[in-house]
Amino acid sequence: MRRLARSPFLPAALLLALAAGGALAQEEAEAARDPLAWTHSVWGWIRASGVIGMLIVAQSVLVGAIALEQAMTIRREKLAPPDLLEELHALLDEKAVREALELCADRPSFLANVVAAGLAKAGHPHEAIEKASADALEAESIRLHQRVGWLSVHANIAPMLGLLGTVQGMIGAFNVIAAKRGQANPADFAGDIAVALLTTLFGLLVAIPVTAVFAQMRNRVTRLSIEVGDLAVDLLERLRVAKG
Repeated sequence: MRRLARSPFLPAALLLALAAGGALAQEEAEAARDPLAWTHSVWGWIRASGVIGMLIVAQSVLVGAIALEQAMTIRREKLAPPDLLEELHALLDEKAVREALELCADRPSFLANVVAAGLAKAGHPHEAIEKASADALEAESIRLHQRVGWLSVHANIAPMLGLLGTVQGMIGAFNVIAAKRGQANPADFAGDIAVALLTTLFGLLVAIPVTAVFAQMRNRVTRLSIEVGDLAVDLLERLRVAKG
């Protein structure tokens, strides 16, 4: 208790809690005056969508972070750093295969891993070098496609969660009708219908853009894999000249 009382974050937390409580009280007062008050704000829509709707919103934040991280890391500058490429060119021009291998081990990347696989076969026929690098290229490409595949997973999960919320809302609406023995007013089950429609809406709002982002990132991975493969082939051709 002493640590909690001395915490510099406690006053801020209390202020946030008071602000949240005031906001909720204000929303409840507005709802009492206007039954459609929840339609006036995005937060009202989120609250009206229930637990599943909030789960879809949380998923949208997560998938947004995943997409941003992939957009920042799946780039040519990250997969094939220009300075690494220059150093490998210089080392292989000098026939410094061991030094090039050490450089690849010290600075792992898509390009470094593919080139290192080929350099490890130095002294063997060039066909063996090409096969080793091609296998490494395929493995690295698969790894990147698996990373991007998480976007596809979320794009499929979001509408399924929306459908789950739709089923939940419709079950709730029919339960109200059954409880009222068919004499229910539309207002009695309007909240359940709102849950059904809002969760479907939220699921589609997540799935549609994420599907587009997934397609774009998948194409980027394919394009970059080809480009990095060409760079690796060029470097290993220098190795052939060095051994020739």
